[in-house]
Amino acid sequence: MVKLVAFLKAKPGQEALVTQALRDLAVPSKAEPGCVMYVPCRSKSEPAKLVVIEEWADHCAFDAHAASPHFQEFLTRVGGALDGDPELEFIEVL
Repeated sequence: MVKLVAFLKAKPGQEALVTQALRDLAVPSKAEPGCVMYVPCRSKSEPAKLVVIEEWADHCAFDAHAASPHFQEFLTRVGGALDGDPELEFIEVL
């Protein structure tokens, strides 16, 4: 299994655009082969902070997701709306 948390920060005034783009991305991502969990979230105290909790069956499934047309479209859609690059934190269950 591949588990990760993706952290994104929207630029001021771009929170709605990034939030909607993440909601739109979740639909085809959840339908991908090997997707176990794909949950976009937002900080309750700071709406510009967004998080995606992901779990993939293996590295091939994660790599396929990263190369998918819908993910590439997401990156193009939010590229100018993000305050920095997304950060990926790969995690493991203790």
